[in-house]
Amino acid sequence: MKNLIVNLNERSYPIIIGSGLLAQTGELIEQLNKGKVLLVSNPTVLNLYGDKVLNSLQQAGLNVNVATIPDGEIYKNLQEASNVLDKAVCCGLERDSLIIALGGGVIGDLAGFVASIYMRGIDFIQIPTTLLAQVDSSVGGKVAVNHPCGKNLIGSFHQPRMVLIDIETLLTLDDSEYRSGLAEVVKYGVIYDRGFFAFMENNIDEINTLDNETLQELIYRACTIKADIVNQDEKEMGIRIILNLGHTFGHSLEKLSGYSLRHGEAVAIGSIAACYLSCQMGLMDTGVLENIQKIYKKLNLIPPYPDIDNSQVYEGMLNDKKVCQGDIRMVIPLNIGNYHVLSGVGREAVEEALAHTKVFCGSDYQ
Repeated sequence: MKNLIVNLNERSYPIIIGSGLLAQTGELIEQLNKGKVLLVSNPTVLNLYGDKVLNSLQQAGLNVNVATIPDGEIYKNLQEASNVLDKAVCCGLERDSLIIALGGGVIGDLAGFVASIYMRGIDFIQIPTTLLAQVDSSVGGKVAVNHPCGKNLIGSFHQPRMVLIDIETLLTLDDSEYRSGLAEVVKYGVIYDRGFFAFMENNIDEINTLDNETLQELIYRACTIKADIVNQDEKEMGIRIILNLGHTFGHSLEKLSGYSLRHGEAVAIGSIAACYLSCQMGLMDTGVLENIQKIYKKLNLIPPYPDIDNSQVYEGMLNDKKVCQGDIRMVIPLNIGNYHVLSGVGREAVEEALAHTKVFCGSDYQ
């Protein structure tokens, strides 16, 4: 088991990483001294892990109710949030009650958003069951639902009280979902930590085969990097923007695909596009681009490029939260472990970068 702390003074909380933690949920959260609990999940996750978590919570003497939302990004919306709020009211959640998010990023984001607004904010904990959620969305307190015009446009910052990461949940993911999470993991090395990038390069086979020890170290190091960045910039006023590598392209691609493109898949495509953009502008050496492309390929992180016109992707990027006074701002790598925040990115440059990326995604690059 590995532990670390997101250090935000009175909002600090632990991240606990290990095997078999779901069966220890009640014991691990007893310190929070809660009575009523609302467990938020989806039918797929509940079928896999619901009994284990519910039994643990009930054995700890907690009064547990369950709210479910359908599975999929399209359900991360205000209507489903309202349904969970209705459940919270009906089961009598109070100011000192607890919401538990059991599932992937959709569940964590929506349940956290509900916790942030119910009675002006109650406690919640994250139990992420996908790699993507474990290394990214469960840590840092960004909670939200989507709007028809864009992803995560309605949200807030609301830190969890605890994050419990049971790596055994990764064994039930399909390969595409696992690879989607790896795309977010690689991001940390590309944009912030050369040593972590080297660790991944040196452990390709172990990562691809879900070696238990390697997975614990991979998740621990990724969460440590994110915690370090959140500690410096909780509300994304500065350095935290670097965590959005690939997201400005990716969010647009996700939405235009009708969310058939997984978040991590879209971020992978967007990250390669950001690297191409950096090379176009003379800010990144082509040799660095080759190294980054190589690890994406070896980890099988590049999906087929969706049948979407590049001009549509650019238009979608104009709705990104990071747009300032009509100018697209995005993070681009300068080297492995270093970055630049680029402002005023024009249509021609975006479409050229996407065109290069489309060729790469369809290539047999070795």
